[in-house]
Amino acid sequence: MRTDQMALVAFMQAGSTSVYAGSWRHPATEHGYLDASYYAKVGRQLEEGCFDLMFFDDRLAMPGIYGGSVDEAVRYGARPVKLDLSVILGVLAQTTSHIGLGATYSTTYYAPFHVARTFATLDHLSRGRAAWNVVTSVNDSEAQNFGLESHLGHDERYDRADEFLDVVAGLWDTWEDGAIQHDRASGYYADPGKVHELGHVGRYFSSRGPLTVPRTPQGRPVILQAGSSGRGREFASRWADLIFTGDPGIDVAREHYSDQKARIAATGRDPSSVRICPMAYAVVGESESHAKEREDMFLNDLVDPMASLTLLSELMNYDFAQHDLDDPVTDELIASVSGIRGLVQNLRAHIGGDKVTVRDLAGHRATLLQGPRFVGTGTQVADQMEEWFTSGACDGFVMAATHSPGSYEDFVRMVVPELQHRGLFRTQYSGSTLRDHLGLDRPAGALTRSAS
Repeated sequence: MRTDQMALVAFMQAGSTSVYAGSWRHPATEHGYLDASYYAKVGRQLEEGCFDLMFFDDRLAMPGIYGGSVDEAVRYGARPVKLDLSVILGVLAQTTSHIGLGATYSTTYYAPFHVARTFATLDHLSRGRAAWNVVTSVNDSEAQNFGLESHLGHDERYDRADEFLDVVAGLWDTWEDGAIQHDRASGYYADPGKVHELGHVGRYFSSRGPLTVPRTPQGRPVILQAGSSGRGREFASRWADLIFTGDPGIDVAREHYSDQKARIAATGRDPSSVRICPMAYAVVGESESHAKEREDMFLNDLVDPMASLTLLSELMNYDFAQHDLDDPVTDELIASVSGIRGLVQNLRAHIGGDKVTVRDLAGHRATLLQGPRFVGTGTQVADQMEEWFTSGACDGFVMAATHSPGSYEDFVRMVVPELQHRGLFRTQYSGSTLRDHLGLDRPAGALTRSAS
């Protein structure tokens, strides 16, 4: 029997839709995504529900793989808008006081020093609530915005990412705790013996250091990661504090959970120190029938097939414009498109058959079936979440919004009290940092030398 409590994370978008591409068409969606007050409002709502963390997804390009053009993304609202997350989190650092604040930054298109400084600064300004969602990016459109013709291969991206994390973690440790003295009388600002050069020279990166930001309240910001391939799982096992998964069913999730915990242990880390949280969607109603009606409207009726194909092309880095919607997904197609095999397997498991069309695949992705849907009253949704949490499938959930901010309003009003009543989730924040919320230790610095 578990004695810990689940983690709850809000999966955010700083743009025109939630993770569900049809959400902008929902009548209750607020189109305030270009206004700072919108993000502050959502942050305060999530704090009312005692969420551990809100983190923002990102892409560094408008979807433009489908047909070699961004026209479909713009026409159908397939996530054409993505704001700068450092600015959004700066707003939230000032307008919230407890919830963790996370952003997605790429190890392929940013530099380690830049990322280390950004998240160290956020950790100070938020008083210890920063998190970095590590990605290697997904497609050629992003590469072409950074002066490259094509995206790096899968294994090379992870080779770079491993070294990138080594450099960032090292830079965060270049200041020891207690380095700053602020002795006005003597003019002694900080102890040089507690500030270190990094001196990293590697295959992909060189960084002298020290970082220009002192050691942060958390020691190191929390690391999130969502690798699903074998290499991705190994990477997450080495680096992540919270692993974000996409398992559509509880049996698959249990297998993933067991495998990931074993991989974490194999690195020499304590498996209980890493939270594993699948992305999930809650559609809550005043009655079960009301919830099912909302599910049809929220998730099944609002997304256009062309928007679905546009986003599928972006995700797979493959132009699906060369196929008709009703073309079968063949073994040849599966073999030729990196990353598609797992999506097809999940879809086959969901529909209970082997025959899958391009339309099926696009709809499966667009209507959020790659993670569990929890549908029902607040009590029924809490029942489903409790089953996952107590049966070895997860340590919590990354909750995606069907529309914003109403989806989170419903969840906080109807589901969170049920989870709290059962002792599955906190009733108030007991610590001040994100590491406190997640039950994570503050890491010791790796660099020390005797003061001269």
